[in-house]
Amino acid sequence: MSDATSAPAAVIVLAAGAGTRMKSKTPKIMHPIGGTSMVGHALAAANGLDPQHLVAVVRHQRDKVAAHLDELAEQHQWRLLVADQDEVPGTGRAVQAGLEALQQAEQSVGGTVVVTYGDVPLLTSELLRELVATHQQDGNAVTVLTALLEDPTGYGRILREADGSVAGIVEHKDATEEQRLINEVNSGIYAFDGATLVSALSQVTTDNAQGEMYLTDVLGLARAAGGRVAAVATQDRWQVEGANDRVQLQALGAEMNRRTLERHMRAGTTIVDPATTWIDSTVTLEQDTTILPNTHLQGTTHISEDAVIGPDTTLVDTHVGAGAKVTRTQAAGARIGEGAAVGPFAYIRPGTVLGEQGKIGAFYETKNVTIGRGSKLSHLGYAGDAEIGEFTNIGCGNITANYDGVNKHRTVIGDHVRTSSNTVFIAPVTVGDGAYTGAGAVVRKDVPAGSLALTVAPQRNAEGWTEQKRPGSPAAEAAARSRQAAENGQPDDGRS
Repeated sequence: MSDATSAPAAVIVLAAGAGTRMKSKTPKIMHPIGGTSMVGHALAAANGLDPQHLVAVVRHQRDKVAAHLDELAEQHQWRLLVADQDEVPGTGRAVQAGLEALQQAEQSVGGTVVVTYGDVPLLTSELLRELVATHQQDGNAVTVLTALLEDPTGYGRILREADGSVAGIVEHKDATEEQRLINEVNSGIYAFDGATLVSALSQVTTDNAQGEMYLTDVLGLARAAGGRVAAVATQDRWQVEGANDRVQLQALGAEMNRRTLERHMRAGTTIVDPATTWIDSTVTLEQDTTILPNTHLQGTTHISEDAVIGPDTTLVDTHVGAGAKVTRTQAAGARIGEGAAVGPFAYIRPGTVLGEQGKIGAFYETKNVTIGRGSKLSHLGYAGDAEIGEFTNIGCGNITANYDGVNKHRTVIGDHVRTSSNTVFIAPVTVGDGAYTGAGAVVRKDVPAGSLALTVAPQRNAEGWTEQKRPGSPAAEAAARSRQAAENGQPDDGRS
């Protein structure tokens, strides 16, 4: 807040609606957008005002919503009070329930009270601070946040006096033709003088066609009591847009993503194709990172400087070190070291830690594995529940057999180990530093440092097997030609 203004006494976030148009078993405000729920974004904006009290009012699917709010509060260290709206409908009653919850908690409310909503995910703390600053500096009883729309159809219009103060709000269905030409609309977001709000709400009734306590009635009561009602207008309509169905949710999500990408590009990230790139608002990127087409970055993912991600890559809660390259990869809960390379077509599961200058190559799957500096798992394999040392090379087709049908076991492979193609490690097993394995080895017991592990079985050739067991087949005919040519001392060109 500026020096001329103070933090609000309370911010009340209305989150009690049923959201039936979402047609979902998930409460509307819990639907995700940009990496967190709509109400998560709304509460973050509200908390950015540093209010003395932060309140969320709930009703529909109360237990599920309250549990989600508790999780958010714990995650972000918010001091959040959850209040319950009773059977009396309306936004006025919802705000009153929030104030009553504060009173029951023996928390006084003296000063500015801000009211906002749980389904306005693009609303920013900056816009709310502008609302509060104007409200306090002008000594208003009520200050309403308004938006200027090219098409205001369906919205309540703001009626202003000659001095610019708000004379009232008229709903679209009740507006005259002249009033419908007004393009300034009510967002439903307000800053109130706390005492004025408490007094006016005690006078608001449900004596209307809908049988609801309307918060908008407070404006008329405040004016009647001699208070000034004013407005702060924004031309950024997205900040006050809510989502009532999944079409609107998608539109908000696309706009949030556009803003997120623009913010990262202006901060020094190259995003080659914004049309196919999706980055959660919770993701962090350092300067000089490059994001290639068809890349999705989600959750707490962090991309360090000079890293190149994509194309066709999805990273969830993954940390990528400086200068690393991750190509055509699905990764979650992983750490990829500085200068490392991953992909293409790698599946990196939680618990994977790849050291600096390491490599997980084509068609590799890893889980719960630590891979040391400079080690390489280049292609066609699986490493799970394993620890691999530094500068080790794991050959093509290697597998750690970590599950015995009941329990998971670990494989430990040392530094500077070289394993040949199609080696299988039957965990639990340890391979010492500098050891080698032969092609096709099945390692069932520990391999001492510097040893060569071999699984040796004599090769036996069953002569004439194809002609005997597959008579008349192309393979049998080819074998017969080759045998006859050899008996005649002539090469078989395969065409006779």
